[in-house]
Amino acid sequence: MNFSEELHGNLRDILASSLKATPSTAQIFADTAGAASSSPDAGLRNIVAGILFSRRFIISYQAVLLGLLLLFSIRYWTSRLCAPLRRRLVNTPSPTQHGEPPNWEHESASSSSSSTIIGDSPSPKVSKVDEDNERAPLLKREYHPATFGKLDYPIRGLLLYQPPPIPIINKTLPSNSYSYESLNIVHRRLGEVMCLLALVHSAGMIGVWYTILRPTGFSLAKFLLSKIVLLGIGAFVAYELIYFTSLGSFRQRWYELFLALHVLLQVLALVLVWFHHHNSRPYVGVALAIFLIDRLLYRMSFKIHSARASLTVCEDGQTVIVCTEPILTKKWQYLDYIGGAGVTKRWKPTEHVFLTVPALSRKHVIQAHPFTIASVAPDPYASSAELKLIIRAQDGFSKDLLTYAKAHDAVRVRLDGPYGSQNALHLLQQCDLAVVVAGGSGIAVALPLICAIGSSRKLCDVEQLRVSSSILLVWIIRHASHAAWAGSHMDALRKCGVKVIMPPPTAKNGHPDVPNIVTSWISAHDDNMFSGKAKTGVVCSGPDGMNRSVRNTCSSLLAQGRNVDVEVEKFGW
Repeated sequence: MNFSEELHGNLRDILASSLKATPSTAQIFADTAGAASSSPDAGLRNIVAGILFSRRFIISYQAVLLGLLLLFSIRYWTSRLCAPLRRRLVNTPSPTQHGEPPNWEHESASSSSSSTIIGDSPSPKVSKVDEDNERAPLLKREYHPATFGKLDYPIRGLLLYQPPPIPIINKTLPSNSYSYESLNIVHRRLGEVMCLLALVHSAGMIGVWYTILRPTGFSLAKFLLSKIVLLGIGAFVAYELIYFTSLGSFRQRWYELFLALHVLLQVLALVLVWFHHHNSRPYVGVALAIFLIDRLLYRMSFKIHSARASLTVCEDGQTVIVCTEPILTKKWQYLDYIGGAGVTKRWKPTEHVFLTVPALSRKHVIQAHPFTIASVAPDPYASSAELKLIIRAQDGFSKDLLTYAKAHDAVRVRLDGPYGSQNALHLLQQCDLAVVVAGGSGIAVALPLICAIGSSRKLCDVEQLRVSSSILLVWIIRHASHAAWAGSHMDALRKCGVKVIMPPPTAKNGHPDVPNIVTSWISAHDDNMFSGKAKTGVVCSGPDGMNRSVRNTCSSLLAQGRNVDVEVEKFGW
């Protein structure tokens, strides 16, 4: 037997012994690799070099990912830590001077003399304000961060654009956004890539068996039934089942089953990968630790709250209003910041909770479903506040809740939360013009958001009158009866000068031209009040098609030279 044949035999032995997944395999391969580097067989040298490169590449790949994660984390937390300073600078009012009165553009001259945007106080007398005050931002912007002018607008517009779903397979592509909606889409696409890589890995192992092990008499049955391969097949099947049960057609029809399988199959897959190969154990251990800390410690200890809630069936007969009044307690600043605070420590606009109603049935005891908090964020010094959820019945949990609500007016609920970011609120607070577009139950995001903009102002009444006229709310509803979801808030907003547009219900009149509504309002106010130099913030919450339409409209406005930023608030379940 010559040197090359001996090395080939050693490699076959290593591959066969690697099916036992023992740490000693690495040392055996390292010894043989050293000898293979001096082999006259070019093919053998290439195989060994490729294997050694892949081992180095995995480490460098992980290092690059960690480096990128570190950079993004530094950028994110720097922005978070500097945000209070920016807001203080933005909120610093400048002394008013006398001059020509501005041309107020709003439907009503009424305003609230309090710091909140909704109130019943009589409107103040409008004094003369100079042009600088007329062109002031929503929250008196005195802080001007360095920008590149309009040079970056085309790039921002391109990054903001979201293409339509991929034909045939109907897959939504992620866009340049930090919202929950985009993270959920990224989560799905990464899961699909992982399933594809698992398929490539499996095909590669079959290729190794066919080209190297099969000639030695190692049968396919023996190969497939070996411990390492059998565990790998189990993990592969588990992840493929996660993929197929996560498809929109399955998820929307059997949501509860999807949710249960998603968690159970993920746990099963991680356990199988743990025993599949020893090198995977650090990664699996970290993933399991994060999952268990989140589920058992964080969400079951710090965030959970049980309360009795009232149930009200709306006029349309398909919507349930769940309302409870938790007793608010004082925040433990540092502990709550680390461990998270529940609803008894107050909530903020656009945040959501996971709702559990054990009384519906046994299966609902372990189910938790996300809903946006539709009520205004409580005052920092309030002792209690109303927490309201708008739940549109579809199937499964929401349908069972509707049936229960028709026979009961109250029920015991469990609230897990609140969760969510304040990106949308911070965006609107730092802009000259604010646009909020809501579709259906997306009003649960819009109303608290607009009210928060008003309540955060520390401005005089005259400025608040002008500021309110720089806010646009577009609410698209399917049926006329859905208007009752907002109660009397719409009239109060109109009295405060907020431009409220409610197109005719889509069930009878079709979908309105939202891009034209948004574009015309922004263009008119930007040109008339800010000479085309306004910074506009847009927040949308509604169906996928509407969100994509609004996002792409903002992308077009950026291409036209308008300074527009957009945030999407939507659950991509």
